[in-house]
Amino acid sequence: MKARRRSGSRRVVRAGTAPSSLDGLLAAVRAHHPESDTAPVERAYAEAAFWHEGQRRRSGDAYVTHCLAVAAIVADLRLPPHVVCAALLHDVLDDTACPPQRIADQFGPEVADLIAAVGAAEVSWYWQDGKATMPASDAADPSPAMAVLAVRLADRLHNMRTITFLARARQLLKARETLEVFVPVASAAGLETVGRELRDLASAVLRPAPSSYAVTGRLLTACALLLPAGQRARWQEEWSADLATHATRHARTRFTLRVLLGTPRLSMMLRRPLRQEPR
Repeated sequence: MKARRRSGSRRVVRAGTAPSSLDGLLAAVRAHHPESDTAPVERAYAEAAFWHEGQRRRSGDAYVTHCLAVAAIVADLRLPPHVVCAALLHDVLDDTACPPQRIADQFGPEVADLIAAVGAAEVSWYWQDGKATMPASDAADPSPAMAVLAVRLADRLHNMRTITFLARARQLLKARETLEVFVPVASAAGLETVGRELRDLASAVLRPAPSSYAVTGRLLTACALLLPAGQRARWQEEWSADLATHATRHARTRFTLRVLLGTPRLSMMLRRPLRQEPR
């Protein structure tokens, strides 16, 4: 998911001030690669935070949270630290003014080449004539093509986890593409856990649970029955319009509860006769 452009001055974010989620990422890298040096991962986080500073996702979260989430997925796939670094920095060349040579100087040509390849690659390249074609590789020593694919799949997985912040039409487009291309490619690559979660998330977008709006809609109808007959249609229409602006089930439930708690008072106000002004 593309970042919103930042504004304002840039400030260096040092690794020592990183949030707790960075600690979790480093722990995952150490768990799968106990002999590896995690200092480059910390520096990659600081670099990503520096270049993405001021950028926000559609959710309102700082963009670097997306970088951390993608890197965490890659780390959980047991990929080596240099691929985790590339995951942290996967958007800096496309979405910021970071010079490509800076990445090569700071992290070496291997990471720089991976980031450039991630920006250029399309997952559909691995899906031809109804089946996936995978480069030979393994998690301990992945080929560059497999490392690029893993980062792209991790990027899509986190974007699917936060898809409710996209417009509905965009959600449907992304979900269909995920089911038709990303899921079979992930499975063919041996990344079954990623494939299963992508399938579940995409299916939930394309076939939302029947109860998604049903319960809240019925409650609003019941609330309207407490109002004077002449006011019910107007208030039910207004509540339904407001309900549709809430993207998540949790938000819709909170809105409905507020309406439910406020309806008795509203009913009393609507039934109260208008005061006549003295002549």
